[in-house]
Amino acid sequence: MENRQISLKHKAYLPILLFITLAHVVADLAAQEKNQVLPFSEFVEKARVAGLRREGAYDYLRQLTAIGPRLTGSPQAAAAVELMRQTFTDLGLDLVALEPVSVQRWVRGAIHDARITQSAMPGTRALAITALGGSVPTPGAGLSAPVLQVGSFEELHKRGGEAKDKIVFYNKPMDRTYLDTFQAYGETGQYRTQGAIEAAKEGALAVLVRSLTLRIDDFPHTGMLRYAPGVTRIPAAAISTNDAEFLSHLLEKEPGLVINLNLECEELPPVISANVFGQMTGVEKPKEIILLGAHLDSWDLGTGAHDDGAGCAQVLEALSLIKSLGLAPRRSVRGVLFMNEEFGGSGGRDYAAQENRKKEKHLAAMESDRGGFLPLGFSAGGNASVFNKLKTWEAYFKPLGLISGIRPGGGGVDIGPLAARGACTIGLTTDSQRYFDVHHSALDVLSSVNPRELELGAIAMAALAYFLAQEGI
Repeated sequence: MENRQISLKHKAYLPILLFITLAHVVADLAAQEKNQVLPFSEFVEKARVAGLRREGAYDYLRQLTAIGPRLTGSPQAAAAVELMRQTFTDLGLDLVALEPVSVQRWVRGAIHDARITQSAMPGTRALAITALGGSVPTPGAGLSAPVLQVGSFEELHKRGGEAKDKIVFYNKPMDRTYLDTFQAYGETGQYRTQGAIEAAKEGALAVLVRSLTLRIDDFPHTGMLRYAPGVTRIPAAAISTNDAEFLSHLLEKEPGLVINLNLECEELPPVISANVFGQMTGVEKPKEIILLGAHLDSWDLGTGAHDDGAGCAQVLEALSLIKSLGLAPRRSVRGVLFMNEEFGGSGGRDYAAQENRKKEKHLAAMESDRGGFLPLGFSAGGNASVFNKLKTWEAYFKPLGLISGIRPGGGGVDIGPLAARGACTIGLTTDSQRYFDVHHSALDVLSSVNPRELELGAIAMAALAYFLAQEGI
């Protein structure tokens, strides 16, 4: 009798139990729908289709470049910070924040002029030049001096006595024979960064540096220079490759020709800017971070479309693609747009040194700073076991056409400080053959970016970020 009563009691509760069970099933299905987990191959396919259909990265880039050039400390840089903060917010990310960065403030000024004033040619002949970033101005209405052409620091110092009271002209072309144009840039870039120091040691009044590009054109390419304590700061400018060729040939005939150089640039007091970040917080391990990075500042001759507006757009689009697929990764995926890469990298250093970083563990940091050209693969740092794990994912990227796969290397300036904190640094590698056609010049504008190539880079970054967030490293 007692057993029968218990049985009847249980039957009375069956509808309630069934309702509760069904409610849990519905809730679980809803959660799975919202926080769906995709096999890696399926993620790549869905992201590829969605990304190429909409080309969202180009839309982000269009909005950013519409602000204009984003020279560190400028009003346009401040406007870009606010635009990116709002864009991260509009993406519906869990955490959007600004972190302060102290940056220097340098202004090019209205006058950047050079002309040949004393030669066998009648009249004067203007040269296409632009001040190098951080250069001091010329005194008064400019300076006039004979020109000494050299092809290396070794030649300069051998002819040191000849450099006194002259304008040193570094005419060192980038090596066209390198397949990797960044290798050529790395070798020749020393004349831009260190040229003023070495010339000043020999008593020179100023320097002209052949622009760092493989093209022969009329567009000078700027970039940061360095000065050294105890060495006189002298004005420095880049000269277009076309005029570098012209000046070089003319000097062979007239070694005593004189140039008047007039630069109106100015260094102002430092200002406070910001890094911008937005995060999809991990559902299982929120304190473990997979970082997607790019730098928000740019040079002021163009609008920084490739350098590094493209990277910023790809970070935004990668996060947007993950969200649009209804995914909530196990670990946090954070986009960080760093300030001040071009003028010394304080944004990356300040980000790594923030007090909040002590509570977080950055497993990997990925950076896009090689332009919005066709992506070829990734370069990755870390130890052998980390690299080998990344290599196991290489086949998933074949449908995206990443022909070089994952190779040894690392990331860029902004994520470098995170390597010291244990993060695996990764760089998106692109086809570099056209990069230095536009780099740091007036040609670095939106129309130089191909929307499809830009999007493929964003898709690749989204895929690797998702893999890392799911499996760790």
